Amino acid sequence: MNRELIVNVTPTEISIALCEDKVLVELNKEQCQTGFAVGDIYLGKVRKIMPGLNAAFVNIGHEKDAFIHYLDLGTHFLSLQKLVASQQPGKRGLRAETMKLEAPVEKGGKIGDYLQVGQQIMVQVAKEAISTKGPRLTADISLAGRNVVLVPFSSKVFLSQKIRSAEEKKRLKRIAAAVLPKNFGVIIRTAAMEAKDEDIEHDIQTQIDRWRKTVAAIRRSTAPDQLMNEMNRANTIIRDSLNGSFSQIAVDDEAMYNEIRDYIKQIDPEKVKIVKLYKGNVPIFDNFDISKQIKSLFAKYVSLKRGAYLIIEHTEAMNVIDVNSGNRTKAEDNQEQTAMDVNLAAAKEIARQLRLRDLGGIVIIDFIDLHKAQNKQALYDEMVKLMETDKAKHTVLPLTKFGLMQITRQRVRPVAVESVSDVCPTCNGTGKIEPTVLLDKKIENQISFLTQDRGHKFIKLVVSPYVACFLKRGFWSLRRRWEWKYKVRLQVVEDQSTGIVEVHYHDRKDNDLINK
Repeated sequence: MNRELIVNVTPTEISIALCEDKVLVELNKEQCQTGFAVGDIYLGKVRKIMPGLNAAFVNIGHEKDAFIHYLDLGTHFLSLQKLVASQQPGKRGLRAETMKLEAPVEKGGKIGDYLQVGQQIMVQVAKEAISTKGPRLTADISLAGRNVVLVPFSSKVFLSQKIRSAEEKKRLKRIAAAVLPKNFGVIIRTAAMEAKDEDIEHDIQTQIDRWRKTVAAIRRSTAPDQLMNEMNRANTIIRDSLNGSFSQIAVDDEAMYNEIRDYIKQIDPEKVKIVKLYKGNVPIFDNFDISKQIKSLFAKYVSLKRGAYLIIEHTEAMNVIDVNSGNRTKAEDNQEQTAMDVNLAAAKEIARQLRLRDLGGIVIIDFIDLHKAQNKQALYDEMVKLMETDKAKHTVLPLTKFGLMQITRQRVRPVAVESVSDVCPTCNGTGKIEPTVLLDKKIENQISFLTQDRGHKFIKLVVSPYVACFLKRGFWSLRRRWEWKYKVRLQVVEDQSTGIVEVHYHDRKDNDLINK
């Protein structure tokens, strides 16, 4: 598989497109210097304890208080707090590798036994702020590298389940045991199978150095404050995805180009040559044919081959995808085979759309009805196979007797569609507006209220050009009739930005007469 990473840098945002065989499969947008990204570590202050939820709200500097549940405190929370307390001014700082660990936190305890309002705690962002919710936190700190994930206060070496070779497991455990200090554990990632011994050792040592710098930052910090920020999103994707199938990484900004090159030099010097600085006159996303694919990201309808299509609906509770065969059923005799062909094509596109839009929570897919049990099983098996490339935690359930498939998918960042679109102010997202036949009656009722109840003698109507023409049409126009009937001076003002049935009522100084 040919994989490309295309990075577009603007003064306010970095857009990263991941393509597989020229097809866009992931789109990430990172606001410049906004913070509060997954992996960032903060010194926070407890704002409120919620015994009913067995959770607490923590101020980490975000506009909304972050949320931490009791189960997210982690087994070694007391040891972490002991380390944080020792870094306060005037106290002798402890080191994780030499300190005596505290007793582990009980699974069935109460958060009030471990946290108090005003307490300073070290936390890590586990889930970014989404919609009206603040960030989700964890106190089970971990630092991710290319080959390993460092886990302070642990003494265990865990291996990725994808590492199956007994000989390879022994090699990796031997390397980790030789490098790790006391009271540090590690999770060895799948990428370590292809790594040299010295690369893994260097990766572990790098994460230990990052941990020490993070702890040292507590002394010069006052909650809420950031102690350590995760690397930028481009480097995070490279860290997690870089392998032999990457053909190029194209960047249109020289500073970012140098940053990515420096990072790849550290983790895989042989691949530095795939990083290229784009200097073309055409925007980088247009040059690589990504802009057109991004536009389809926000469409409700997604076309498949031979007339079939998907309808994707996003709600607060879940995401619903409807599979339609279009005109194919009219041209084919074998209904079961046609339904199976469309469903398989839809499954491939749905797996791509879930990654592309980063849809999370519950996803319900209404496939075209299948009657044969072996076809239902084959469709389920294909969906599971297609979802294997998705790094987000997910579960695929078999088809129900109604032909519905349920997928649960973890979401740790806001949906891409939500971050670049707003609800239509005219229809409020319903896709429907008030009937235009009743618009004149609605306007007249407001004029009657403003003149007879409020006593206004002048009203400026700010409307769309279409409505303005309607109100001023003819010698004995609606505007003149209303002026004569209500003894008021009416001024009709056209505004291109006003919705088709939207009307604003202003006075001479442009003050809103309805909402003031």
